[in-house]
Parts: sequence; structure tokens; C-alpha cells
Amino acid sequence: MTSTTLPHNHGQNIEKVLEKMPDQAACTCTAEIFKQVSDGTRLRILWLLCHCEECVSNIAAIMQMSDPAVSHHLKLLRKSGLIVGRKDGKETYYKLADTDKAQLLHRVCEEMFDISCPLR
Repeated sequence: MTSTTLPHNHGQNIEKVLEKMPDQAACTCTAEIFKQVSDGTRLRILWLLCHCEECVSNIAAIMQMSDPAVSHHLKLLRKSGLIVGRKDGKETYYKLADTDKAQLLHRVCEEMFDISCPLR
């Protein structure tokens, strides 16, 4: 971050904090991830895909939604990098992405729901 002259000095050594402050692009990227899990349906789908790999039709049946509605949510989760899909014939199977951010979000969800992962 560029040097900023603050109007008040509160004696808290704000310069060291500002040196580590993420830039706007990083905050925007993180905000996009949080937007995806701020929707209850997407959060339930994400939780499911943290624990198993599943196709659109099965996810739709579990969520009691239409295939196109589930596909829309999956597209957003994929775009944010939280899930990945693999093709097998005509089916696409989705699961949690094998990234540090996706795994961290999985752990956060487990803590927030106050439940333990069914696979542990």
C-alpha cells in the first residue's frame, strides 16, 4: 500500500498494519467467494460436495430443485473456484476443489454448522 498521511495519530503503529493490508483486487476476489456461500442453497450444495462427488440430477433431487436451477448454482460455485467437475460420458460429476481455499471453507462450514464431517 502506498504511504498515507493520516489526519490523526492514535499511537497504534498503523503503518505496520497497512503494510499487510490486502489490495483491492484481493479483497474483491475474496468477496466474490463469500458471495457464493452467502446463498443458503449454494451453501448446502457446497457442503454436500465437500463430502461426495455427485451429478446434477442427484444434487437436484437432494435439493428438491430442477436440474437447470442446480446447474446455475454449480456454475457460480465453479466460477469461484470452489468446486470442480469431471465428465463421464454425458454426466458431469462435481466435488469440492482440491485447493487450500476450498478446504479452508469446508472447515469453516463444519465449525459454523457445529457438526463434524461425516467422512472423518
